[in-house]
Order: sequence, then structure tokens, then C-alpha cells
Amino acid sequence: MREKEFDIVIVGSGAGGGTVAQELAPLCKDGVRIAVLEWGPKLREEEFTGREVEMANRLYFDGGGFLNRDRSMTFAFARAYGGSTVVYTGTSLTIRPETVNRWGVPGLFASDLVERSQKHLRSNNVHLLEPDKINDNNRLFHDACKKLGYMVEQFPINVKGCQGSGMCNLGCPNAAKQGTHRVQLPAAEAAGVTVVTNCKVERIDDHAVVATVANPPFGHASAWEAGEYRIQAKVVVVSAGAINSPALLLRSRLPARLPALGRYFTCHPALILVAQHDRQITNYNGHPKSYYCDQFTESKKFLLETCMYFPFVTAKNLAGFGEEHASLVTRMDTLQMILVLAIDAARRENRITIDGAGNPVIDYKLTPVVLDSLYESMKVCARIFFAAGAARVHAPAGRKFLIEASEQGKLDDLIVREELKPGKVSITSAHLMGGCRMGAGPETSVTDIWGQVHGVPWLFVADASLFPAAAEINPYITIMSLADRVAERIRTRAADLLRK
Repeated sequence: MREKEFDIVIVGSGAGGGTVAQELAPLCKDGVRIAVLEWGPKLREEEFTGREVEMANRLYFDGGGFLNRDRSMTFAFARAYGGSTVVYTGTSLTIRPETVNRWGVPGLFASDLVERSQKHLRSNNVHLLEPDKINDNNRLFHDACKKLGYMVEQFPINVKGCQGSGMCNLGCPNAAKQGTHRVQLPAAEAAGVTVVTNCKVERIDDHAVVATVANPPFGHASAWEAGEYRIQAKVVVVSAGAINSPALLLRSRLPARLPALGRYFTCHPALILVAQHDRQITNYNGHPKSYYCDQFTESKKFLLETCMYFPFVTAKNLAGFGEEHASLVTRMDTLQMILVLAIDAARRENRITIDGAGNPVIDYKLTPVVLDSLYESMKVCARIFFAAGAARVHAPAGRKFLIEASEQGKLDDLIVREELKPGKVSITSAHLMGGCRMGAGPETSVTDIWGQVHGVPWLFVADASLFPAAAEINPYITIMSLADRVAERIRTRAADLLRK
């Protein structure tokens, strides 16, 4: 086993790890040695091909089809230089103060997160897409919501030079999306931070991590040779995401009792809903996610967003098989889509565990409350689709595969709660959160409000696993804000933490 030594090791390079790396990079000029260890590859520009299955297998764990224990849901999360910022749509919302208040974490204030959010919105070029670049799929949603009297807002997105390829979820082929792979990581490397890709951290020991480097047949080769490594570190920051951060800590022998580790996992259970128009609409051409509707977040506990997914994912999310299914998928140019996000509660029994080999296992049960939200969302989305001029709507809990526009007055009879059965209806997850939640003490949380693991002063967490409950919006900027806090705490304590 090869030996390495750094002052600070950051595990993961996404919104959390990339932010911590950039914020701590100025320490390099004082001789502080910092390394980012990223499990995934750094793809060459020409390797962002836009081919759905190929890119899913290159960038996502289990090709984007990671399942929970009872196989009722799929979970999509990435591994790459830049983490999931490579494959999300760039939507950049600031967390609502009322959400932070509901989290109820003593000493964590919405005003602080909002201020830090503004900093990262500026650094990652977040702005509203110009009106002439908004495609039919998005405009139809906006106009229909307005017609129905629903609140609708435009997403700020972090793009620069967007050419409307529509490939955001497969990695932008035009280098337009300003994730950590385009902003934070290059800045950190320029300041002296070492980034090691294709490096899986197996466990954390006392002031050290054990990792394995293995190069796949694509992407740039790792900065280190293939093999096993033990990396000494005065500080370790875990930013591997809401699945892999708890799993990594569970695989490790930590000098602290952490009964909440892995628990209170949340994920915004999601549906991809589809309608068909009798004409071609622009859906793939243009940015896929321009608008959202939060009309129902308080009353019915779901959020609606525009989206456009690719043939394989679309086919997976249609309930049923056969001629009708094939006919719909072969006319992708006529489809309109809406993404539904249910806002789930942080329940102790929903958790990340590990199997005998140390691999993560998701124990997550869909509650009746969540299923009720998803059911209600189908009826609301059907009304939006028909108000947008759709000829027919596919509701996964429908009594029939397609509901015609002439039947829109019968939605309560045609979309029924008893048809919403996990396994029959394809439910996925959009945003993975919790598992290393922050809080006041070790009985109900894993870290303090600055991301330091209770009882382990040299170990920190900086990613969405810190969330005490659901973000109720797209969490990217909130992750960066929390990571900014973690980096600040490490900087202010550097004299003690980095002392030889």
C-alpha cells in the first residue's frame, strides 16, 4: 500500500467538495497541502457525446438506476470530476427562510445561508435565461399555469454560452454549465490544490483515509497510479453525497457514538409525467428546465418543474407496455413533460446502511402521505397539460393508458389513488439529502452546525447529507452555502487543526 500525506483531504468534488476546495485553496500559499479525492472520472470534452445510455453509465452510479432495498424507487446520483453538478440542469435557487426555520437547528440562520448563496450565485454565473431561448416545452407550462391561476416562476440557471443542446442531465457537450467542474475545481487547482480522480475512498481511519485508484477505459488518467493508498491527513472533509457520505462513515471506525448516522434520509420522490400534442413542439432543443410552480408545496406537499428527459428514461416512466407505449415513445417530438417532486418528511427509519461488502443500501419507504401527494399531482399536471393544448395525457395512476382532451372533465374518475402502486408506477428521486444531518447533539444528529462530526474534531461533512430535512427546492446552492460555512470553520480553526 502506497503512503501519501496531506494536511487536508476532501472526499468528493461536487457542490460540497468543490466549494470547500476553492474556499480553502488560499491556504496553499502558506504551505498547506490539500487534496480532493474523487471517485469518478474527469471526462475529455469530446467524451460528452450526449448518447443516453453511454453517458449514464459513464457518469452515474448503476447507470442512474440505483434501487432502494424494496426496489420501489430509483435513485440517480453521479460520480465525476464535479460530482452531480456535471449532470444536473444548473437550476440555482436560494433556500426559503421558512424552510430553514422548519429545520429548527439552533444557531443556523436563514439570513446567513442567503448571504452565502448570493456569493455563489455570482461566482457561477447564475441568471435567468433570455426569453427568446425558452422552448415550447417550457413556454407551454408557463402559459398554462398562468391560464389556470397557478403561481409560476422562472428558474435562475448557471450557464455561460448555452447552445440549447438539452443534454444537461448527461453532461453539457458545450461546456456551458458552470458547475464545480468549470468554476470551483479549476480555481482550486490553479491555487495549488491536488485533485485525484478515479479514486474511491474505502474508509476513514484516525487522521487518515484509505483509497483505491482504478482508471476506467475513458476520461483522463488519474494523477496517481492505480493501486491502494493510505493518505495521512490532519483534517478530513467528507463530501461524497447523501448516499456515499453516510456509507463511508459507516464503513469507518470512528472514535464517537453516532446513533443518527445514516438516518433521516430524504429525497423528494418524483414522477416524470408526459402528455402528447397533435403537433411537433420544441422540447429537446433548448434548456430543459426554465420554470417551476410552487403553488402546492404547502397544501399538497409537491413542487412542479418543467423537464425533458431522453427516450430510455421516458419509456421507463410510462406505466404499461405494448403498442400504446411504443407509439408514444416513437413520437418524442410531440411530447410535453412535467417533473413532480413530493416533499417528504425526515423520518428516522428512512436511512442509509451498508451491506456485508460495505456498499450503500437505501432503506426508504414511500409513506401514504407521499403517495397521496404524487396522486394529487397527477390530476394537477393533467389540467396543466390540457390547458397547454395537449391532445392526450398519460397518468401512471390512470384507469387507461391515455386520457383524451375530450375526457378532461372526468379526471377524478380516470385517475384513481388505488392505481398508484409502487412497482407499477415508476417513482424516482430528484434530490438526495440527509444521512449526516446537522444538529445540536449526537443523539439526533451527526454534525454540529459547522459540519464537524460530533466527537471527532478533525472530521467534517460538507454536502447535502447535512440537511436536517428536505430542502423543498433544488438544493445545489444550499449545499454550496453549507460547504462555505464548513470551509470557514476550518480556516478559523486552522492553527489548531493543522498543528503538527
